[in-house]
Amino acid sequence: MSIKVKTIERKGATFLEQLYLVEIAKGMIVTLGHFVRNVLDNSRLYVRHYPEVKPEISPRWRGRHRLTTHEDGTVKCVACYMCQTNCPSNCIMIEAGERTDGRTEKLPVRFDIDLLECIYCGYCVEACPMDAIRMDTGIFSVTSYNRESMMIGLDELLTTPGGFTEEDYKKGGC
Repeated sequence: MSIKVKTIERKGATFLEQLYLVEIAKGMIVTLGHFVRNVLDNSRLYVRHYPEVKPEISPRWRGRHRLTTHEDGTVKCVACYMCQTNCPSNCIMIEAGERTDGRTEKLPVRFDIDLLECIYCGYCVEACPMDAIRMDTGIFSVTSYNRESMMIGLDELLTTPGGFTEEDYKKGGC
């Protein structure tokens, strides 16, 4: 069986076409045309006046993490390490301890998330069998002046409230 080879003639045989100077000039003319038009009439530009006007966030959007609790205030996490195992960036560190309230065998003594390493993929939320970790805080601007404050621990994860109600989830198509 023979292979059929199709030969395609190469464009740009002249010296100017090989240097692409004509095409670069055409691109610069288009760019300068947009620039001049926007400088002379900026009424058609879309501008978001952040931080005065906050963006609308869908309930399906993955923001900063939080840990959920039962009705009596105890943490839902059973320290099963599923979120830590499933995390592709290895940003979750859990240390388990013995639970004395009779709900389960274990609870997290230490639960740290390094937000500088996190890629906000949501695999930890999907892996959790107890619905203990969520990314529905509505916090979209995670900034800091030092690395230490980007490591959030168990206390901060438990005190961070959810940003959406159940009606938002139903309206958002979750």
